[in-house]
Amino acid sequence: MHQIILEYLSNMEKVISGIRPTGNLHLGNYFGAVKSFVKMQEEYNCMFFIADWHSLTTHPTPENIRTSVRTILAEYLACGIDPQKAPIYVQSDVKQVLELYLYLNMNAYLGELERVTSFKEKARKQPDNVNAGLLTYPSLMAADILVHKADKVPVGKDQEQNMEMARLFARRFNRIYDVEYFKEPESFHFNAKAVKVPGLDGSGKMGKSEGNAIYLCDDEATIKKKVMRAVTDAGPTMLNQEKPEPIENLFTLMQLVSTPDTYDYFNDQYNNMAIRYGDMKKQLAADINAFCAPIRERILEYKSNEELLAKVAREGAEAAAASAEKTIREVREIIGFRN
Repeated sequence: MHQIILEYLSNMEKVISGIRPTGNLHLGNYFGAVKSFVKMQEEYNCMFFIADWHSLTTHPTPENIRTSVRTILAEYLACGIDPQKAPIYVQSDVKQVLELYLYLNMNAYLGELERVTSFKEKARKQPDNVNAGLLTYPSLMAADILVHKADKVPVGKDQEQNMEMARLFARRFNRIYDVEYFKEPESFHFNAKAVKVPGLDGSGKMGKSEGNAIYLCDDEATIKKKVMRAVTDAGPTMLNQEKPEPIENLFTLMQLVSTPDTYDYFNDQYNNMAIRYGDMKKQLAADINAFCAPIRERILEYKSNEELLAKVAREGAEAAAASAEKTIREVREIIGFRN
């Protein structure tokens, strides 16, 4: 099966994207990335992986890993990713990534790794757990990408420095071994403008660790409770007043899930100083639930089908391993190792 998939995809630009298995997908994940993935699989040679090795920096339990991997698999399928078009694999099923990770680490320098912003932030937030995995995150991410010789990688702004490191490692390998082997992967935004989905706490973006997220699997009562507790203010004090960030966030969410007429109605209410936030929140909660309900039903259906999830992961691993093995054989030969 994986050979058929590879032949079908061979003439398209290759796109690679991974997600850490740290819980359920939320609206930010969907509108910020997964919705684009569903479109991208029609136009690119896409491979999506669940980055369980990356998650080890936070010391999850074995059951956490197993449960989270199944969750992401089910939710990717429920959102419309078709594994016959875009293989979905678990990172730890593709051992070739670790071999390339080793080779890249041999040519990565302590000073440059310590200067990576994400490492410095993690070290500040968790001073008792500054492990080597955090330090070498950029080289593992580079291995994930370069092992498949990806052309493009869809990333957010917070990953751009790590993408530059991946390009640096590609150039450095080529220079050390005097070859033109690795291409430099491009950062990629499928849409002209990246979608930033705000959280419900009045600032920033929606995120798992911030506790401000609505998950695709949330039931109707949970969605309503979360939305009704969203931060608001006392209301506008003049006509056509600029919306403060917490209010703008609610309108941004409404733009994503509600009809244009609904958005326009509440926007006019705000501009005319007649807005009732309670009414707006009730409508927003209903619209979010209407959007999530069919996805939620499919998530439950896929999660109950362990055999299908195992099949998707197995075939994804076969396709990914076939792609990665070719690279590793060639890299070993370039370095001077026997195959």
